[in-house]
Amino acid sequence: MQHVEEKTAATDSWRERKKRATRAALVEAAVRMAVERGVEHTTVDAISEAAGVSPRTFFNYFDSREEVFVLVGAESSARVRSALLEAPRELSPLEALRDAMAVELQEIEQQQELWRLHAEVLRRSPELLARSIGAHMADELDLAEAVAERIGAGSPLFSGNRAGNTEVEAEQRRRALGLYPRLVAAVGASAVRIAVEHWCVHQEEAAVEDVFLEVFDHLAAGLPEPPPPARSGRR
Repeated sequence: MQHVEEKTAATDSWRERKKRATRAALVEAAVRMAVERGVEHTTVDAISEAAGVSPRTFFNYFDSREEVFVLVGAESSARVRSALLEAPRELSPLEALRDAMAVELQEIEQQQELWRLHAEVLRRSPELLARSIGAHMADELDLAEAVAERIGAGSPLFSGNRAGNTEVEAEQRRRALGLYPRLVAAVGASAVRIAVEHWCVHQEEAAVEDVFLEVFDHLAAGLPEPPPPARSGRR
């Protein structure tokens, strides 16, 4: 029985890796094609062909062509929420979130060029940029609900069910959340953004994960004003 369970787990793991690889291939093909041709000339058929799959497979992962550009980090966000909920109980919610996000940031460093190209695509398309911002806001709300679940203050309206995605449902979800979960989620999202932006212009000085952890060190210390930089040279 144990052998069967281990074999099933191994098969499931292989399937998950294959699904992640297929999704990543679709995203990369779409982003690179959009940079070369423009979003308006990047079709589902062309993306699928470049990724080596059928258009039918494309729609197993994305509901529309636009989603391939907007939901780039959806799987990463889901893994962060899972890791947050599964983290050791002795960690504070902010510490658990830090550790979960640090793991995902390693992928950003490894795929630096793709993220740069994706940012270029969004800059060229105001519509996609607006939808991307909306997706980030939805991710933050999902994360806040995960924080609430971790501390035993889950939303009575949507606990265990984050399917509500209309504006009315999102507003109800926000009302059901306390201040603390929303603050932790917002701090985590801001920490990632600031760390990545800082790292992009200081790549030669540190890894993105180290920059991110330094951000959380500042937060843990209560954001005291740092000492002035040491002066050099003659008076």
